Amino acid sequence: LNQLVKLGIPLIAAGLAVGLASIGPGVGQGTAAGQAVEGIARQPEAEGKIRGTLLLSLAFMEALTIYGLVVALALLFANPFVK
Repeated sequence: LNQLVKLGIPLIAAGLAVGLASIGPGVGQGTAAGQAVEGIARQPEAEGKIRGTLLLSLAFMEALTIYGLVVALALLFANPFVK
C-alpha cells in the first residue's frame, strides 16, 4: 500500500498541475481575444497593431500553461517519492 501511495501521489499532482495551470491562461486568452475583436470592431484601422499585441500576449499566457506541463512531466518522470 505504501508503494502504491508513492506512485499515485505524483500522478494526482501531475494532473492537478496541468489542470490548474490551464485555468488562468484559458480564461485570460478568451478575455484578451474578446477584447481584441471588440477593439478591432471599434477601430478597424488599428487592426494590425491590435493583432500583433494580441498574439504576443497570447504567447505569454500560453507559457504559463507550458510551465504547468513541465512541472507535471517532472513529477511523472523524475518522481521524487520513489527511490
